[in-house]
Amino acid sequence: MTTINKPFELMEIINNFRLSRVILTAYELELFTAIGNDWMSAKEISLKIKTDERATDRLMNVLVGCGLLEKKDGKFKNSEISLKLLVKSSPAYMGGLGHIAHLWHSWTTMTDAVRKGATVEMHDPLNDRSNEWIEPFIAAMHQRARQQAPEIAEQLDFTNVNKVLDVGGGSGAFSFAMIDKKPSLKAIVYDLPNVLPETKKYIDKEGFSGKVETMAGDYLKDPLGSGYDMTFLSAVIHSNSPNECKLLFKKCAKAMNPGGQLVVLDHIMSDDRTKPIGGALFALNMLVGTEAGDTYTESEIISWMKEAGFKNFEKKNTDFGQGIIIGKK
Repeated sequence: MTTINKPFELMEIINNFRLSRVILTAYELELFTAIGNDWMSAKEISLKIKTDERATDRLMNVLVGCGLLEKKDGKFKNSEISLKLLVKSSPAYMGGLGHIAHLWHSWTTMTDAVRKGATVEMHDPLNDRSNEWIEPFIAAMHQRARQQAPEIAEQLDFTNVNKVLDVGGGSGAFSFAMIDKKPSLKAIVYDLPNVLPETKKYIDKEGFSGKVETMAGDYLKDPLGSGYDMTFLSAVIHSNSPNECKLLFKKCAKAMNPGGQLVVLDHIMSDDRTKPIGGALFALNMLVGTEAGDTYTESEIISWMKEAGFKNFEKKNTDFGQGIIIGKK
């Protein structure tokens, strides 16, 4: 992230929201998918996506300027990157951008959230949210996790690990990478009942049917099962308050075999909470979107793990700015 030292740098960062909004609007309108591999006029495109012709032309002119569309003789075409990432039929389609569009609306409430100290939006409980919210959310989590998971699996020690619980595992991407590392491993993705239909889609799509199991439940309210040699928490604790994190760690300890590992992958903050900057920003994401979520320091996380009965702690860094803390029961 750019450090701001000059007035023009400040203004550039402040104004960056405009280009983000243009791309998200084009995504929400499925403009890139409508164009596909064709050259089309603004009139043809607006008829296809049911928008105003002049406004559509102005939107696409900006997309040409940033390289997501090409323009020739009054007609528009997708660029290579758009064909690869923004057209629905592409295997690399960034379906998770729908989640970013949802976050856009949450972030516009930040001024009021800072005044209040918590989200000012009315949120349905996660298990009551529609598939319109769940599908892009899990897609976004999968896009992130599939890039991170191989690196994480390489950093973990699977000696004497035969059964893993992937808490809040979403698409199952981390479980997939663990099984790639140790094919004999039994992995269980634990998530909410309305998430697991999406999980099962990814299990089938990625070729892990019969290799990865699922378990439905709310990790703060329901049993986690038992007999695990490793419990894995990726991007879980930041959604919870300190007391909820303590409760979850204790439930994990109860569900695990002696010597089992609790693995926490998340934003691990410096003691003054300013670094890494990605984690500091994510704390604000939790402020605008949750009642009590936050990002936490290494000392906080280890103290809660100790309270739950874990010891022999190890901290590992990643290439993507998050950290891993491992404790043994």
